[in-house]
Amino acid sequence: MKLLTTYNRVNLATTIIVMLITGIIYYQAISYILTGQKDKDLVVEEQEIFDYVKLNHELPQTFESNDQQITFYTAVPGSIQREFFNTQYFEKDEGHRHHRHGGEYESGRGLISSVTVGDKYYKIQIIESKVETEDLIRLIFFITIGLILFLLLILLLTNRLILNRLWQPFYNIMGELRLFNIADTHEIPSVPTTIDEFKELNTTVAEMAARAKHDYQDLKVFTENASHELLTPIAVINSKLDTLIQTENFSDRQSNLLNDLYGAVSRLNRLNQSLLLLVKIENRLLHDKQQINLRELLEEMLSQFEEIFNDKNLNLVVNLEDKEVNASRYLAEILLSNLISNAIRHNYNGGEIVIRLTSQSLVIKNTGGPEQLEEEKIFTRFHKSSGSEGSGLGLTISRQICENFGFRLEYLFEDKFHVFVVEF
Repeated sequence: MKLLTTYNRVNLATTIIVMLITGIIYYQAISYILTGQKDKDLVVEEQEIFDYVKLNHELPQTFESNDQQITFYTAVPGSIQREFFNTQYFEKDEGHRHHRHGGEYESGRGLISSVTVGDKYYKIQIIESKVETEDLIRLIFFITIGLILFLLLILLLTNRLILNRLWQPFYNIMGELRLFNIADTHEIPSVPTTIDEFKELNTTVAEMAARAKHDYQDLKVFTENASHELLTPIAVINSKLDTLIQTENFSDRQSNLLNDLYGAVSRLNRLNQSLLLLVKIENRLLHDKQQINLRELLEEMLSQFEEIFNDKNLNLVVNLEDKEVNASRYLAEILLSNLISNAIRHNYNGGEIVIRLTSQSLVIKNTGGPEQLEEEKIFTRFHKSSGSEGSGLGLTISRQICENFGFRLEYLFEDKFHVFVVEF
């Protein structure tokens, strides 16, 4: 999940929770204030009754309207306690005043008090409708909620626009990192920004890229120079060994020692050539691309390996379709040779090799060891099984060639077969 999305979700959830709590508190506060105002109106009505009784020494006439009801009840002296209360208020419908059930119940606010007229004690009940008050509270609440939602929408849009603009330098730096190639001379450009953190990030990334390129160039030069320097002494050793073998007769022990030495020099020579080839592939120094029919190339190479198949009594199953690729023929031959050689080398006498070519992939399957190989290690440099006589670079070179062509090389273990798949 992107940082901007996470921030917006947290910000939205926090804002909604805060707004809900604030809205409830605001609603209660408004309701409390308007209820207090209604209580003041009831006290005014109560005081008017007291003034009327004091002046006229009698109760005023029972008063009832759509918004207010005042009633009097005889009571035991001292039994009435003054209090405010919420109640239901029955508002008569003027259009049905002659009907028994005309009207409806609405919420009201009441005051119970008492008054003494002469020697009689009366309970006073004053009730006023709260409909207008509740309508006002509801109106204020809805207006407030509307403003909150509007402000929330503005906040989200503003955050989205501002944060997208603020994070744009970061995305620009990430884009440059995706295009970064250690073998390329292109440097990571400076991203214009006024934010100190992004300036520091850009500087750090540029310095890191420069150090990586410098180290890579040093390693590249060292590998190339070391490989080239090894060519001469290896050639000299081979020449001297050829001359030595042809000069005199040797004992069996001396012949075995010379053969071991000759084999070691041959492996050293193959290793040196593999390293040179790997350097050329990694640095994309081989550009002789052409249209190649892989089916024809495979058939040609399988004919070259025919004697080896027969020597190990291998059962070869081939199913080839036409597949045209734009690639270096030299590298394509090395790729196919490495994969076929690997299938032969790690097979057993009387084993089986299956080669299938389609427009989507090339699959080379071979019998061999009963256990699956470690995919993380088989494509690493110089990794090989204990019984292998190879340099440990064959599969590394094969994967590098596939990456150079835009292909993908994968290893699988299905049933008894070790499977290498080249996906085009």
